[in-house]
Amino acid sequence: MGDLASGAVITLVIPVADALIANRTNVRHLWYSVRFASRDVRISAAYLFRVKIDDKYLLIQGRRFPQLQPVGGVYKISTSGRSFLSSIDAQDDSLIPFDSQSSNDLRIRIKGSRIPKFYAWFDSRSGREDSPWREFHEELVSTGILPADAFPFTFQDYVKREVDRIRYSEHAQSWEILIADVYELLPSPDQESALRRLAMTDTPNVAWVTEEAIRRRGVLPNGTVLNIAQHARRIV
Repeated sequence: MGDLASGAVITLVIPVADALIANRTNVRHLWYSVRFASRDVRISAAYLFRVKIDDKYLLIQGRRFPQLQPVGGVYKISTSGRSFLSSIDAQDDSLIPFDSQSSNDLRIRIKGSRIPKFYAWFDSRSGREDSPWREFHEELVSTGILPADAFPFTFQDYVKREVDRIRYSEHAQSWEILIADVYELLPSPDQESALRRLAMTDTPNVAWVTEEAIRRRGVLPNGTVLNIAQHARRIV
């Protein structure tokens, strides 16, 4: 009987454990909604492009901050997305100045109790940007860094989502959660040729760096120092 009972318990426990592991992010957010229920929580959601040729990654000079970073940026929201965020009393984040570039960025502040509702909406992909093409075009194609005739579109694989654990940000002076979706460019033969030409050309605001350089934040043993953004580690 003991063995049978033990087997029955294990049979019940394993699916529950598997479910908890598979949904650990959701469980974590439920905990946040209780632990930080009345606190303001800043949420910033972005997407990044892994553009890699051989053993080097493409980074570009940030438009807002003087650092080398992956191609990509904060998701934009639509009118329906704005309506939903208003329904959960989301406030615009003032950490980044409002201008034509930051308009409709998915940077908000909400009460911790609203976190599960926010993630349910975010995961639905409704009312927000659902493609990494815009930032790729704005940062590499419209600037002339890559030829428009070779890049009328991009094809990419979805790699992963990284959701940082909640932390207190001295910079933002609030609790903060950062979300980043990572895509990997799958270039066509013509696009790969254009990227290789770019890698062989000394181009302003563009750098091709190794994984080691990214992990070291640009501080290398040979004395080279590059100002590589911390979030660049997400693409390696």
